[in-house]
Amino acid sequence: MTNASDDPIPGDHWSCAAIEQVIVPRARDLGGFEVRRALPAVQRQMVGPFIFLDQMGPAQFGLGEGIDVRPHPHIGLATVTYLFDGEIVHRDSLGMVQPIRPGEVNLMTAGRGIVHSERTSPEQRAAGPRLAGLQTWLALPKGKEEIAPAFSHHSQTELPLIEGDGKSVRIVMGSLYGQRAATPAYSETIYAEAALTRGAQLPFDAEQEERAVYVVSGEIDIAGDEFAAGRLLVLRPGDTITIRAVSDARLMLIGGEPMDGPRHIWWNFVSSSKDRIDAAKADWKAARFPAVPGETEFIPLP
Repeated sequence: MTNASDDPIPGDHWSCAAIEQVIVPRARDLGGFEVRRALPAVQRQMVGPFIFLDQMGPAQFGLGEGIDVRPHPHIGLATVTYLFDGEIVHRDSLGMVQPIRPGEVNLMTAGRGIVHSERTSPEQRAAGPRLAGLQTWLALPKGKEEIAPAFSHHSQTELPLIEGDGKSVRIVMGSLYGQRAATPAYSETIYAEAALTRGAQLPFDAEQEERAVYVVSGEIDIAGDEFAAGRLLVLRPGDTITIRAVSDARLMLIGGEPMDGPRHIWWNFVSSSKDRIDAAKADWKAARFPAVPGETEFIPLP
């Protein structure tokens, strides 16, 4: 998805010593479709490799409506799309056409450059589609920023599911709780969906130096402080915490090893080099990126 919404704003007051930062995403209405961006934020660029986190919806479209994100380019990152409801059809310049549905993963590695679109299918439009989910961007390590572009899709059967005691945890990418997803990862990564019933408790150990909890829905308690939906809670390194569900709640657990230096991010481009960003701008403006088969539209350079 293209980087088009407002930056997040600083968060609420908190007192929990285990929490380093609270980030409240700023919502933007894209014509009946709300997007909340938690990363990058003024006070935090990345958590592990995660440099971009958007919550999409929940949205209910009218008959004949849907999303139409026209072809646009990326470099230096991998996009991870994960849905809770609805469907998106991905098309890219590698010739891939892949719908994604709830509990599945689309991983698109931009590397040195890729172009893609994201749309609602005609079949979904005819039914008045719903849509809810997250799209995250992961910065690539310096030695992998210019790798060949790639795309992979992973079904629910490839994503370990841990259930019991009022909680269900699906490992989307990387490893957690002794389980590893089949989704490729370019650095040590934590990415998991957790659904908790009221009163359930979930430990989140310090397996990686950088970790955060994004509250998608419901309300949680950490060490006596309560946090509502739409909060990204960045945890202090080394602290083992326990998350308690005040109500039924859905969370995303993210993190990983610290990135090897800061990244420049402009529009849909991520790189450790400003010159590389400038080159990507020139390439898109001059139509030097590859085309997406079957697409005739594109998003111009801002």
